[in-house]
Amino acid sequence: MAVVSFRIGEELKRRMARLRHINWSEVVRRAIAERVELEERLGASRRIDSGQMREALEDMDRLRAKTSGVWSGSEEVRRWRESRRPSSTPR
Repeated sequence: MAVVSFRIGEELKRRMARLRHINWSEVVRRAIAERVELEERLGASRRIDSGQMREALEDMDRLRAKTSGVWSGSEEVRRWRESRRPSSTPR
């Protein structure tokens, strides 16, 4: 067997200590094994394509640059609300 270590918060460690009847090493081993099996079943469909990711980031940057400082959500909502009101009807 190999040794793997990881960190958890102090509060969680205290809570675990109160549950001494639980074999935490076994719990962690099972959780990791289940996750590895899940990831292997999901396979290539979940693998990240770095080219697609780069393209998506470039698209996001391009779209952000088009709207940066120009568009206001609250002004847009107000404009749509006012366009639905008949202009001759008093408030």
